Amino acid sequence: MPGVTGIPSSAGRAGAVRRPGSAGAAGAAGAPQGAGAAAPRRARAGFGLIGPRRERHALSAEQLAAMALPVGDDGVTIGVDAQGVPAVLGFSRPEPFDAVLIGGLWTAQALALRTAGTGARIAVETGRPHMWANLVQAAGGGQQCMTVFDVGRVPPQGPSVGSPVLVVRDCGVRPPRGRVSALPWQAVLTLLPYLSPVAPRLLENADLVGVQRVSPEEAKQVGRIMGLPDEDVTALSTLGDGVTLWCNRTSRRYVMTQPTEAETGLLGSPRRVD
Repeated sequence: MPGVTGIPSSAGRAGAVRRPGSAGAAGAAGAPQGAGAAAPRRARAGFGLIGPRRERHALSAEQLAAMALPVGDDGVTIGVDAQGVPAVLGFSRPEPFDAVLIGGLWTAQALALRTAGTGARIAVETGRPHMWANLVQAAGGGQQCMTVFDVGRVPPQGPSVGSPVLVVRDCGVRPPRGRVSALPWQAVLTLLPYLSPVAPRLLENADLVGVQRVSPEEAKQVGRIMGLPDEDVTALSTLGDGVTLWCNRTSRRYVMTQPTEAETGLLGSPRRVD
């Protein structure tokens, strides 16, 4: 590895050590001392013969930058952006984090499954537990990492830095105020199939909003709340399945969520309508 000096291959060979009074030493002493005789090789007690000398592997201070490793953001890879760069969403945070997704159940389940893969616990609050049954059974590889609760029945989860939690609220177009809110190391993702009278309040209070394909009228309403430019408002009604605009008041990013083979077998192909 560059920057690390290797141990000479001859070091530590016990058979190469010569001791005074041994047959090898006597042979060397009785050798002719003529001008053409080769000088005997010196032995270092306990270290064997002196091995070959090679140039050490070292880098100058100016070359260290070439060894930098491309480390991305910390979180869940939710897809790729328009440039093909992986998009990462961090649900596990030391502060409360509220996210709203106006979209399909497929995307919410893909996010929950990938978040569970990072070691987080998933609490699903839903009025349609049958739609989550297969996912709950498959997630965690036999570990109880995803639990389904009735609407309004999610108990305290006890989140911590070593055991972060994601609460997914799949409670229809009018989700009631939940008993469990966002806390340090406990994020809340609220799924809305489309805009409803309670949507403006949720969007205004959210730290992050994801919007999939909506009607032109809904796109205009989202644009007013989130301060989106006209080109994004127009694009929201033409997005393909699996494409989400993730945005807040300061930034926005289109992301295509591409399922893995295992996710396709479990969830099917990406779709906007359930």
